[in-house]
Amino acid sequence: MRPEKFHGRHEAKNRGCEAPGCGEAGEFRAPGVRTAGFDGPGDWRWLCLEHVREFNAEYDWFEGMTADEILEAQSPIAGWRNQARAFRPDANGVPRWADFDDPLDAIGARAGDIRRRAAGQQEMFRFTPKEREALGVMGLGPQTDLHALRKRYSVLVRRYHPDRNGGDRSHEGLLQRVLEAYQLLRKSRAFA
Repeated sequence: MRPEKFHGRHEAKNRGCEAPGCGEAGEFRAPGVRTAGFDGPGDWRWLCLEHVREFNAEYDWFEGMTADEILEAQSPIAGWRNQARAFRPDANGVPRWADFDDPLDAIGARAGDIRRRAAGQQEMFRFTPKEREALGVMGLGPQTDLHALRKRYSVLVRRYHPDRNGGDRSHEGLLQRVLEAYQLLRKSRAFA
């Protein structure tokens, strides 16, 4: 650990304390006139140890806030309703923070969703990469059984076969892919 991180001192040459009439080195930073916000990180005032202590003693974090805003900021669960990336409404059916009154309920719902997705991925890994590609060709998911495979094969052959399409041979490429996918999948160990 670097020593300046522990005690807040930033040693720099030729930087004096910005307090009026002080000749000490400005080794400690305090928020400047322009605070952090939309326009950037803000600026710093550089003060000596004595003046930064004075600044900290007078600093009022709650300045300009209403009583309700102060109470909300002091709450132990302040800010939990802010929507993190995992809890945005567009996150594919994932629950949002705002859907829950208690943050622990929200976290529990998210954990349950993660477990369900992990179980689905494990299901997918029972197939080899070529078999997963074949499932995609057939339009099937990882929960497919041999009966569903045969049924889907029958549907796709009827859809793409030229004899069923008035002699239209434009789907022969798709039909060939379906036949190859079915031949690979029907012999798969995943259905054993």
